[in-house]
Amino acid sequence: MSDIVRYELTDGVAIITLNRPDAMNSFTSQLSFDLLEALEQAHHADSVRAVVLTGEGRCFSAGADLKTGLEGRRVYGQLQYEYRPVMTAVASMPKPVIAAVPGSAAGIGLSLALTCDLLIMADNAFLLSPFTTISLVPDGGLNWLMVHQLGYRRAFQLSVESERISADRCLELGLANKVVPADTLRDEAVAWAKSLAERAPLSIAATKKAMRHATSGSWASTFDVE
Repeated sequence: MSDIVRYELTDGVAIITLNRPDAMNSFTSQLSFDLLEALEQAHHADSVRAVVLTGEGRCFSAGADLKTGLEGRRVYGQLQYEYRPVMTAVASMPKPVIAAVPGSAAGIGLSLALTCDLLIMADNAFLLSPFTTISLVPDGGLNWLMVHQLGYRRAFQLSVESERISADRCLELGLANKVVPADTLRDEAVAWAKSLAERAPLSIAATKKAMRHATSGSWASTFDVE
């Protein structure tokens, strides 16, 4: 990994930090590849029981770095071969992944935050699906995530109106599990992860697998997974 993704380990918790604060932790190809490497490292490390995923500086991630342009074929490759493996790594990891959101999570940053198993936000943070303001379609799995977590009508409205969803509103809607003071966000997230790291790891892994399946599977198939 380069220094744009930082990996730390403390008491069974891997802390993975997007570290492009001057660019609001926006996604480049290198950041995607480094983030995937960090997630795979946490996945396979026996010493890791839980993961905190956060951003350095004033936001979680502002989304894609648009300076490289939006040529169609390149965007397709970016979605399929850069973003998708990252989301899959979070979802398939047999360990809980907590998104700790300072400031804001927008675009692909929002997709990443909502893909995580748990989400804790700073009280001054917000979530944003900005795609219609730049004539794009929500991506990174965001359509599925928003509809499944909010229902169609609410997800559609928040997306097409590009509403900034405040931390308190996220808590009310069930997008966030916890809202804490901004200056305690990292400590609160790590403490939460440490408490999960003390629980039975195989039970957590199996529960994650069953509940991830339940989001799109039938009652019968979920019963079989159980």
